[in-house]
Amino acid sequence: MKAVIPVAGIGTRLRPHTHTQPKSLIPVAGKPILAHIIDQLIEAGIDDFVFIIGYLGDKIEEYVSKNYPKIKTNFVIQTSEKGTGHAIWLAKEAIQNEPILIVFGDTICEVNWQEIIQNQHSILGVKKVDDPRQFGVAEVDKNGAITKLVEKPSIPKSNLALVGIYKINETEELMHCLEYNIQNNIKTHNEFHLTDAMMCMVTGGKIFNTYNVNLWFDCGKKEILLQTNELLLKRGNYNKKNKNNIQNSIIIDPVYIGEGCQISNSIIGPNVSIGENAIIDYSIIKESIIGPFAELKNAVLSHSLIGNDASLHGTVQSLNLGDSAEIKFN
Repeated sequence: MKAVIPVAGIGTRLRPHTHTQPKSLIPVAGKPILAHIIDQLIEAGIDDFVFIIGYLGDKIEEYVSKNYPKIKTNFVIQTSEKGTGHAIWLAKEAIQNEPILIVFGDTICEVNWQEIIQNQHSILGVKKVDDPRQFGVAEVDKNGAITKLVEKPSIPKSNLALVGIYKINETEELMHCLEYNIQNNIKTHNEFHLTDAMMCMVTGGKIFNTYNVNLWFDCGKKEILLQTNELLLKRGNYNKKNKNNIQNSIIIDPVYIGEGCQISNSIIGPNVSIGENAIIDYSIIKESIIGPFAELKNAVLSHSLIGNDASLHGTVQSLNLGDSAEIKFN
């Protein structure tokens, strides 16, 4: 089975970080969002990947090629924001007619991947949410089979949100439906959505079952990123902290500390991830993500997201500081 991962989105809700970094490469619990996804799929036995890239796509290609040299990769470029359906349609030559597993590149889920892959029917991951209007929504019959799929309905008739996991056996039919929608300019909210193409398949008699996902993080906002970081650290899904170059400091677990960091005269934790080669001195940091090569001095941080190469000298309680930014409090 081939995994298809759309990662072409701009990530406007995570600015300023996504001005210089693709959303899928923002670190959570010691590694990028995308790495969590790829690692799970490799563990499930998948070694053939199609990445649909766009904005800052060269950084994604570089990261994957450097860190996963043994997997088969194909990079498809989506130059315009026309929706997830359009993205999958662009990858038709790479996908051909074999079964595929589509996983959105900005979501982290904990599921039994083998159970999804081995199911005889096509499977869509779902989770009950309080407000489904911002998601694709599935309506199901009493047996759990999907009867209707709607993208971001104004008046939802179901609270089952699509979480960005789609195992599709009938890829030829999927491509036919995508092409029909694109050729006939059939859009929802001005985009070609994967949801509409799958509804076309349901109308044509194809069977889709649901898979209930317990843990799902749509990592498109700072608050969700920090919640995801906290949970993954507490569950132990991270490398043990690197204790080299830690001087006169207190580490309150769970904490991830990358290679090459220099930490002195500080209190770190709980629920903190620090990227490689960061420098932290005379600081107190909790409930935060610190990017690689960041430099923090005399800082007090809580619930903060600090980008790569950022520099902070001073004191503040909560920040959303993008890559290469510099702030000094005198």
